[in-house]
Amino acid sequence: VAMLRKLLSQRLYSTMSTLKVKEGFVGSIGNTPLIRLKSLCKETGSEIYGKAEFMNPGGSVKDRAALYVIKDAEEKEGTAGNTGIGLAHVCRAKGYKCVIYMPNTQSQEKIDLLRMLVTGAEVYPVPAVPFDDPNNYNHQARRHAEKLENAVWTNQFDNTANRRAHLETTGPEIWEQTNGQIDGFTCSTGTAGTFAGVARFLKEKNPQIKVFIADPPGSVLYAYIKSGGKLLERSGSSITEGIGQGRVTDNLASDVHLIDDALHIPDEKSIEMVYRLLDEEGLYLGASTALNVVAAVEMAKQLGPGKKIVTILADGAYRYQSRLFSRKWIESKNLLGAIPSHLQKYIVLP
Repeated sequence: VAMLRKLLSQRLYSTMSTLKVKEGFVGSIGNTPLIRLKSLCKETGSEIYGKAEFMNPGGSVKDRAALYVIKDAEEKEGTAGNTGIGLAHVCRAKGYKCVIYMPNTQSQEKIDLLRMLVTGAEVYPVPAVPFDDPNNYNHQARRHAEKLENAVWTNQFDNTANRRAHLETTGPEIWEQTNGQIDGFTCSTGTAGTFAGVARFLKEKNPQIKVFIADPPGSVLYAYIKSGGKLLERSGSSITEGIGQGRVTDNLASDVHLIDDALHIPDEKSIEMVYRLLDEEGLYLGASTALNVVAAVEMAKQLGPGKKIVTILADGAYRYQSRLFSRKWIESKNLLGAIPSHLQKYIVLP
């Protein structure tokens, strides 16, 4: 009996010692799976994969940037939403204070989540104005930080720690998960950290890999790339949040020459893909992710059948559900007609 107990104890210890345990929130960031989007693979004749960044512990791709940016700034953030959420999670896990400035055009779900993660009074939704306006949320965050002792403005758009996060983690993960067999990468940009970091890593591994930037209405990057850097034309607006730019950020500037092409993705295609992903893949994802997937489909069509294309599944739709699945909101954006009739059954909110 004593010998049996000893053997059982040894087996239990051996089993427990092989468990792969993550160290808290920070240790859980990254190593997200790559998902094959089967319906789109069938449609295009190519392999289309989505990097499941919505499976990060904070719910978005921005957890990676937040973890790297925290090394440079621990208390202040100007953010378009998801980076602030990631930073708030990381700060909470590390015991740091966090102050958030964000455009008041962001979804109420994002604002409410941030208020739960940080002291409610330390979240400042402010009017959305262009970057060159001194009241832009980034500049307000910087001024707030400058008033305090022992505080740093994280400057997520031009702090290249953001780009480094994806150069050192996301890019290598994609390369390993595809066994180096990848023909194209595409995604949209806000800060451009994700796009630039992944593009740089993949191009260094294989210069033949194509990288396309995906751009929503109201952003200048499509015109900038198509004109060879001559035009910075901005017109219209988009339902997507956290992506699109009126300038070339520092995160993107050093890697602009790596971009092979640019894709302009209208909101009509993005909203349709939100509903298609839910219906065909069972994936409940946001509009910027849907835009990325549309771009992957367009890229597959350009490159031809038999190619392997990767994009970013940035975050879940639960952060935008009061908009994306609201009939009133969809109609206010004149997008109801873009959603196929057989998918309108998912419009469950008034």
